[in-house]
Amino acid sequence: MRRQISMPVASPPGGAGAPREEVPRPPPPAPRNGSPKQGALTIVRRSSSRGKTESSPPTDEQLDQLDLDTEHLPAVDTPDACDKAALRLRYLLRQLNRGEIPAETLQKNLQYAAKVLEAVYIDETKDRRGPEQPRMQPATLHMRRLRTPCWARCSVEKPNEAKPAVARQQSAPTLVFRRLADEDDELSEVQPDAVPPEVREWLASTFTRQLATAKRKSDEKPKFRSVAHAIRAGIFVDRIYRRVTNTALMQFPQDVVRVLKTLDEWSFDVFALHDASAGQPVKYLGYELLNRYGMIHKFKVPPTILENFLSRIEEGYCKFHNPYHNNLHAADVAQTVHYMLCQTGLMNWLSDLEIFATLVAAVIHDFEHTGTTNNFHVMSGSDTALLYNDRAVLENHHISAAFRLIRDEECNILQNLSRDEFREFRTLVIDMVLATDMSFHFQQLKNMRSLLTLAEPTVDKSKAVSLVLHCCDISHPAKRWDLHHRWTMSLLDEFFLQGDKERELGLPFSPLCDRNNTLVAESQIGFIDFIVEPSMGVCADMLECILGPLHSSTKNSSSSAGQEPINEESTGAEPISKFKIKKPWVACLTDNKKIWKEQAAKDAEARAKLEEETNGTSPPTEE
Repeated sequence: MRRQISMPVASPPGGAGAPREEVPRPPPPAPRNGSPKQGALTIVRRSSSRGKTESSPPTDEQLDQLDLDTEHLPAVDTPDACDKAALRLRYLLRQLNRGEIPAETLQKNLQYAAKVLEAVYIDETKDRRGPEQPRMQPATLHMRRLRTPCWARCSVEKPNEAKPAVARQQSAPTLVFRRLADEDDELSEVQPDAVPPEVREWLASTFTRQLATAKRKSDEKPKFRSVAHAIRAGIFVDRIYRRVTNTALMQFPQDVVRVLKTLDEWSFDVFALHDASAGQPVKYLGYELLNRYGMIHKFKVPPTILENFLSRIEEGYCKFHNPYHNNLHAADVAQTVHYMLCQTGLMNWLSDLEIFATLVAAVIHDFEHTGTTNNFHVMSGSDTALLYNDRAVLENHHISAAFRLIRDEECNILQNLSRDEFREFRTLVIDMVLATDMSFHFQQLKNMRSLLTLAEPTVDKSKAVSLVLHCCDISHPAKRWDLHHRWTMSLLDEFFLQGDKERELGLPFSPLCDRNNTLVAESQIGFIDFIVEPSMGVCADMLECILGPLHSSTKNSSSSAGQEPINEESTGAEPISKFKIKKPWVACLTDNKKIWKEQAAKDAEARAKLEEETNGTSPPTEE
């Protein structure tokens, strides 16, 4: 008797009260001439050499006598492999509860169990559809689920465990659900949270039509009696894996936990995080983001390696004691990129590897910044300018220094990527960080504007995430006034320090670097009008262009987080719904520009008054 497991589509980010959209299931075709139902699955587990069809739970005595040596185990594709693996997994679980298992032994036995699972395959009945029964295209709904914040995990996460309200609000409900066209099996009805992504992908590749045309080996291999057994085995292995990794996850101080609860807000207070983390915002925020997007689990990043990497990155940002281009700025840009990924839905357009590269690029985009501009390096003839031939001097150094750090075994967060994944990751990071060079700004905006004017624009993913990172890098004028004003003062301090160096070297002052002749308010008004506001506008247009098709078929977009549809009159009689993203930066830019204009008026009045006093007390100058 086959047990059916219902699978509701995850509710939209608007909350549990938002409307749900059910994925339709095609009715199963009727069998003909007594033949098996089309798409039916035949799953048989071969009995062991002892003749048992179903093994009983091992006793404590059997477990106590078990030798965990992996050298003399049967081959993974032999009938005894499943029984051996199951017995060892039970023993490992018991020893973990007692805390008596060496890490190396645990790793070797888990690797063996995983290979046994991968060796399992399925026989599927031959497709008997007639010409009158065309294959239906699978209906696919692509969404993503952000993982529970690592600071919120107090125990081993269970598949049906209720998550905190904060986590539910912060994590956009997502789902990667593939409806198999004509297969009435249990795998298509598995709850998305029942198994981890890696196990679910393995099940899909092993037990669905994806491998139906592959050449099968003639020798018989062990098979599971049902897909449910495979799922339970996958959950069992995953629980052990989670128990080990969760114990190794970095601990978050309570003050950091409190600040990170507002991580999804546009005007996130990174200064509060800096204070709460004892000056280590990159370490905690970077770790939290990579965990929340599932990158640690997906790409098998060892937690201690990630902690080492982030700590070294933080040290590099603090190397020159810059007032602005420091670890605070890195954390702020990374959080702003997170907002763009999560709250606009951009993460649903990107692959896991592209998200991984985007987050890492945000973290390292100003690594080992010297606190001076590219122009200063070129004019002063620095070694860095000579190395990179005066082209994108700092940006090239940020990338090169970060990847040199990753080559260190203790900081290699990419150690488990395949060769192709590493090349794609590296290319994306290079493209994104190079795009933060302000000398490319106007050309970058011009190219994207031109592309968006086409009837059917096709936006390259690398260019899209590059523009997003660039906009996040210059976004502080689009944040809340108290944050923006603090960033402005820090940036001017850094500019003035560069001006002091230029004076010492006999170089002309770079713009805004002369502490005695810089109009602060006017400079910020110009920065907003000519740089930030146009950039955010183009970025928003791009996001709506690429994300609109993803949401055009959903009826609940109005209740999704970060989305608001508006009605526009089409050429016909009926209005059409156009996808829009929320733009919290618009109000912030307006408010900040208004304050700066008021300040500029006061500064102009003060300068005029000072000039009158000076002219009245000073003797006239001779021509």
